[in-house]
Amino acid sequence: MTLEEMEKRLTYLEDLQAIRDMHHEYLFQLNNKQWDDIIDTFTEDGSANIGHHGLRQGKAEVAKLFKERISQMNVGREIRDSHNAIDPVIEIDGNRAKGHWLMYIFISNPDTGECRITQGRHDCEYEKIDGKWYFKSVKYTRPWPPTKDTMPKD
Repeated sequence: MTLEEMEKRLTYLEDLQAIRDMHHEYLFQLNNKQWDDIIDTFTEDGSANIGHHGLRQGKAEVAKLFKERISQMNVGREIRDSHNAIDPVIEIDGNRAKGHWLMYIFISNPDTGECRITQGRHDCEYEKIDGKWYFKSVKYTRPWPPTKDTMPKD
C-alpha cells in the first residue's frame, strides 16, 4: 500500500468516526432537549422529515420543527424519551456521505412505571463543511412494527 493510499484510507476512517460521533451527539442533544445544539448539526439548506411531522427544508424550518413542535410533545407530562441509534451503514464520497441507522425510542412514564419501545430507521445524508460533518438531511420512518398505515393493501 502506498503512502497516498494509506492517507486516503485514514481520512476515510476519520470521517466515518466523525459522522458517527456527530450522529450520537445529536441523539444525546435530542434526549436532553438541547434544541439550539441540534439545529447547529444541520447545514443551512438541511432538511428533516421526522415521522408524522412532515418534511421541513432549510435550517429555519428545521429549527421550527424542533423548537415549536417536537419540544412541545411531552410538555406537562412526566414522560421521558430516550433515542438510540445502532448498526450504522455509512458510505462516504469525498465531502458527502449517506447512511442509515436502526433507531430505537424508549418512552417511559415515571408516574406509572410503563415503558414503550418503538423502532424505526434513520436515513441520513451528511456534508463536510470546513472540516466538520453536518446533517444535510435526516429522515425518520417507523415501518416496524406494522400498523394499519404500514400494512400492505390487498
